[in-house]
Amino acid sequence: MTGWLEGRRALVVGAGSGIGRAVVDAFRAEGAAVAVLEKDEAKCHALATELSDVPVVQGDATTRESNDESVAVAVGRFGGLDVLVNCVGIFDFYRGLGDLDADLLDDAFAEMFSVNVKSHLHAVKAALPALRESGRGSVILTESTSGYYPGRGGILYVASKFAVRGAVTSLAYELAPEIRVNGVAPGGTLNTDLRGLDSLGLKEQVLGNAPGRAEDLAARTPLHVALSGQDMAWSYVYLASDRARGITGGVVHPDGGMAVKR
Repeated sequence: MTGWLEGRRALVVGAGSGIGRAVVDAFRAEGAAVAVLEKDEAKCHALATELSDVPVVQGDATTRESNDESVAVAVGRFGGLDVLVNCVGIFDFYRGLGDLDADLLDDAFAEMFSVNVKSHLHAVKAALPALRESGRGSVILTESTSGYYPGRGGILYVASKFAVRGAVTSLAYELAPEIRVNGVAPGGTLNTDLRGLDSLGLKEQVLGNAPGRAEDLAARTPLHVALSGQDMAWSYVYLASDRARGITGGVVHPDGGMAVKR
């Protein structure tokens, strides 16, 4: 793959690590100019240090203000915006409804849906004018294999990813023909910094730190592969490119073949 995104101007939300960072690197390798929105200060510093040509906005993706600022920065630097990617997410570490303290449910629900769903809506809303003006606007939202197969997350995480599936379908219908909207539904990912809900005391728990994760991921997929953020990133490249110009409301499943699991 060379130059699939030549001339594209992109904003990646949640770009500091994992799949988001891999998307930044893959987009740049394919010729795109990329700006990022990231909440974590240390990750922002690393991005700015390592990628001097990438505008970095530090902010909370669940807020209108941060999304408006990041779009303004991207448009100001590049003269427009063609592609929006959102990779923001948090996890519930498989908490079923029976495992949730009723006193914590309201806060946990609000936190999960604010990060995993509202951040996507704010990002798209902020980018709409620029994407419409582009004439080839593309939105790629991050779903999850958890939104398609049971047991891949707890009740709140799975419900939030079903909501993102719905957002992709609804936005694709609403924004056609000016803007394409698609999803990527990754399976388990190596070296992810996906963290737990603060409201459940899981903020410091990191999914990628689970012992034996590579072996576990490979064992649960028909292809027996443990995929990295770099593996996932090429699905975003494809959907952002002209090769996918006839696709909207769709989803790519880089998950090792979960659909044919026995």
